[in-house]
Parts: sequence; structure tokens; C-alpha cells
Amino acid sequence: MKLIADTIQRTCPEHEIYNDLLELDGKTVLELGCGSAEITRDLATSGVDRKITALEVDEVAHQKNLQMADLTNVTFRLAGAQDIPIADESVDVVFMFKSLHHVPVDLMEQSMREIRRVLKPGGLVYISEPVFAGDFNEILRLFHDEQRVREAAFNTVKRAVDEGSFDLVEEVFFNAPRKYDNFDDFENRVLEVTHTNHALDESGYREVRHQFEAHLFGDGAHFLVPMRVDLLRKR
Repeated sequence: MKLIADTIQRTCPEHEIYNDLLELDGKTVLELGCGSAEITRDLATSGVDRKITALEVDEVAHQKNLQMADLTNVTFRLAGAQDIPIADESVDVVFMFKSLHHVPVDLMEQSMREIRRVLKPGGLVYISEPVFAGDFNEILRLFHDEQRVREAAFNTVKRAVDEGSFDLVEEVFFNAPRKYDNFDDFENRVLEVTHTNHALDESGYREVRHQFEAHLFGDGAHFLVPMRVDLLRKR
């Protein structure tokens, strides 16, 4: 397993990656850390006979998700990966989209044990994590340096494979395009998220804005965010 790729294999939205790697129709799916449920919606509506449980620890986001009455095949629950309220061996596929590094470091290994517990024999877990590199990361680290937690997340996955809990099926590195219309859009979607308190003083705020606006052109600010996906199978 590699923490950082020598080369990026492709540039595409993440849905192309998980749709290429997985067949989800007729499957029971668990998403850990669903956030605002944008990917949850895609998982629920882009196929047939999919039963999805989506967990989130942020109460503000969870309450908003509960209002999505049209996603009848999705159950939203307030819970974290370290204590999954689902029966043993009841899930075909587990997803973690950029969420393992948000789990407290001392609970990451417990989360992997919980994932293994709820997966059926031979079940798959798809874990995507941002690589600590790139222009967007340079802006993010001005107010929220995630190097330590991202490395901890990678090491947790690697240990789970090395110790024999999971087999590594595939590892994919890709660039995920990300666009913000303007700084207000970036502020709303990144600085003001409810799951993390980004306490910026005035000078820090000005520096973040300055660095962001260096990437702002007529149609917005475009970034390529390097990502790593580890697809694992329960032994």
C-alpha cells in the first residue's frame, strides 16, 4: 500500500471510481460519515434494489438529512464509525468518503473492527481519503492542517491489512475536480461547515482569502484534489 502515488491514474468525479469498482444493485450498503448526503443520494438513486444506512455524527447535518423524505431506501442514523448500530454480518458494502480521518485517532482501529463486524463474509469496504498534497490542500492547511490525521487514517487501514483482517483488493489514485463559484461559496462550504470549528482570526482570514483568490478566474476557482481509494475485502 502507498500513502502517496508516484502518478495519478485519472481525473474524474468520485462516482466514476466507485461505480467502476463495485456493483451495488441488490446490495445492503452502509455509509459512514455521510455529511450532507450528496453521495448518499447518488448511491440510493443511480441503481435498483439498494438498501442504504447512512450514519453521521454531526447533529446539524443529521437533522437536515432526516428531512429528505424522497430517499425511501435510505435510513439516516446519528452514530459514528466506532460504534455502528447495526447487526453483525448484515452489510455487503461499507463506504467511507473522506471520513476516516475525521474519526478521533484513538478510535480509528475500533472503527475498522466495527466495519469488519458488520460486514458479511467477503464483504467490501471502500475508503477514500484526500492525499496531503495539491493547491487546495495548501489553502486548507492555513486553518486546518490535516497531515497528522490523514497519515493516521492511512496507517490504520494499512495495519488492518497487514494484520489479516482485510485483503487489499485494489488501490486507486485519482484527481477529484472541485469548483467554487467565488470566495463566498468557499466560505459557506468549507470554512462554515458545522462538523469542524475553524477559528480564524482576522489576519488568518485575510490570508486564506488571498490564497484562494489567486486561483479565482472568470468562471470560479478550480482545483484538482488528489485522492486515494483503498478497496478492502473482509477475510
